[in-house]
Amino acid sequence: VFCVAALLALGMVMLYSSSMVQVGAHYLVKQLVWGALGVICCIAAAAIDYRWLRKFALPLLVFTAILLALVLDAHIGAKAGGARRWFDFHGVRFQPSEMAKMALIIALAWYGERFQRHMTSWTKGILIPCLFIGVIVGLVFVEPDRGTAVLLASVSAAMLVVAGVRWTYIVPPTTLAGAWLAFSLYHDPMRMKRIFSWLYLEENKSGVGYQAYQAMLALGVGGWTGLGLGNGRQKLGFVPEHHTDFIFSIIGEELGLVATLSVVAAFVAIVICGVCIARKAPDVFGSLLATGITFLIGLQALINIGVVTSALPNKGLPLPFISYGGSNLLIMLTCVGLLLSVARFARTAESAQAGEAQEIKEAKLS
Repeated sequence: VFCVAALLALGMVMLYSSSMVQVGAHYLVKQLVWGALGVICCIAAAAIDYRWLRKFALPLLVFTAILLALVLDAHIGAKAGGARRWFDFHGVRFQPSEMAKMALIIALAWYGERFQRHMTSWTKGILIPCLFIGVIVGLVFVEPDRGTAVLLASVSAAMLVVAGVRWTYIVPPTTLAGAWLAFSLYHDPMRMKRIFSWLYLEENKSGVGYQAYQAMLALGVGGWTGLGLGNGRQKLGFVPEHHTDFIFSIIGEELGLVATLSVVAAFVAIVICGVCIARKAPDVFGSLLATGITFLIGLQALINIGVVTSALPNKGLPLPFISYGGSNLLIMLTCVGLLLSVARFARTAESAQAGEAQEIKEAKLS
């Protein structure tokens, strides 16, 4: 909770700092509204019994698939940057692929618990899960949103491994998915240019690799302690999307290496806490749910930071709790609430077991 709150507070501060020259407090106000809704959803999710989600796993997945299909319609979905990913309600945008992250995790957790004894078989262990994973990931892929599709596929694979699916069963569909991704990228000129600009950044620093190169300059100029809050220069139009996907570079420029390493440490702490919650969960559903949420937050942060530092090609994923984006913030905070719900019931189960052990010990002594 402390790490999430710290990242959220840092995100609000850096969002205002990165956008105050262009739009003043406009982005900050909108993010505060989404953040308030997210905190309410987080508290509500932490207060409920997460086991109730079993009843809504499939309906939520079907509803999400319908939304993903509707957003592709030219008369319904809003198009921006060559992709159709949003519903636009009079200026308020919602991205259904963000909901797909949570819906798919809940559905896989429900499936893994219900068919726990059959997860080692080919049909129920890999074929059936891959069908509904393929539908959700496929709809996200054709928006197009390659980054989110890869993220969802990776989280799903990790959950299947934890659920007990054999590695030998996971390798074939993973190989096919990788081959299809490579084929799609090969026939996508824009994304091929991004990959080549990543491999040869110096040669493309004034073209396709401009964004990544400027982000590297921002991180380098910041040094250990940064130029000071509000004193960054790269946000003055040099780094595109500096308030969303590339806000990590502004943190590095203004607050320095100390701040960026602190952000990394906070995400590592969240992942460690999530793993501990998953291990202590009172049932399989809770364990898989906590595993999926933890892997989602950790992997998305890893991909974003990897892109900003040029360790990975540009994928367009926001940094959880920090980047501007209402849909992502709302879903991420809701997922944190579900993680807290699993932890709360794990503690209750531990207390009950301790009480039973004490009663048995007293009975033996008497």
